[in-house]
Amino acid sequence: MTFSIVACDLDEQAWGVAVASKFPAVGAVVPWAQADVGAVATQSFANTSYGPRGLELMSKGISAEETLAKLLQDDKDRELRQVGLVDAKGGAITYTGAGCFPWAGGISGKGYAIQGNILKNGKVVPAMEKAFLKEKGSLPKRLLAALLAGDRAGGDKRGRQSAAIYVAKPNGGYGGFVDRWIDYRVDDHKDPVVRLGELLEMQDLYFGKSPESERVQLKGKALRQITDILAQEGYLKKGRSFSSAFNEFIGNENFEERVDPEAKWMDKPVLKYLVKKFR
Repeated sequence: MTFSIVACDLDEQAWGVAVASKFPAVGAVVPWAQADVGAVATQSFANTSYGPRGLELMSKGISAEETLAKLLQDDKDRELRQVGLVDAKGGAITYTGAGCFPWAGGISGKGYAIQGNILKNGKVVPAMEKAFLKEKGSLPKRLLAALLAGDRAGGDKRGRQSAAIYVAKPNGGYGGFVDRWIDYRVDDHKDPVVRLGELLEMQDLYFGKSPESERVQLKGKALRQITDILAQEGYLKKGRSFSSAFNEFIGNENFEERVDPEAKWMDKPVLKYLVKKFR
């Protein structure tokens, strides 16, 4: 009833899962990931203990293959399960029990495992692999590309309902305090994978980082544009400094991660978005 990809990017030091299903809130069940440890996708009559147990085993240096064997060993319903794992070194494995509803199967390679059950056809998993390997962006973008390709190749033969992406990276969370880098769920939607892509675009806009070469200095035209917005929205009141008005505005718009607190520059995508929003 689900198709997923579990993968890592060792250069980026990221491990994650993307999943879609005709099942409500699939993100609450299937994806598990831990930075510098690995990731697990557990589905098909999902044994949710595979997630935390799999991560615990891999955190001890046990490979994805060995971890899978241990998970299946004491599960009397192993033939109903489907699971994909990737470990800290990029070792990956997928398993489909004989009792999974067709079409069911999976494929794995260095750094990724893809699996699905109750799929419309056997083209879904290969389409996901092709898209994942072709995409050259960050791990979240590659995971989304795979998920979208699987969805458009037929996906869950019962239809669409939910999708999720979860990616862990050392200090990748907001402010660098935790490892939860990407964590988005679409729990009930007519086209959940597309909506998931929109949420990732929002993630890039609010929390992405532009290189210094793409920063816009707040002077000339850019300064006039921002000043006009501050005045229009009531931030630039008499006797108030530009810097104070700017920082309140930026805080309200949630872009504090993408501007200079002294109001000297901002990332180009943010300026473009704000000008379009408030014109």
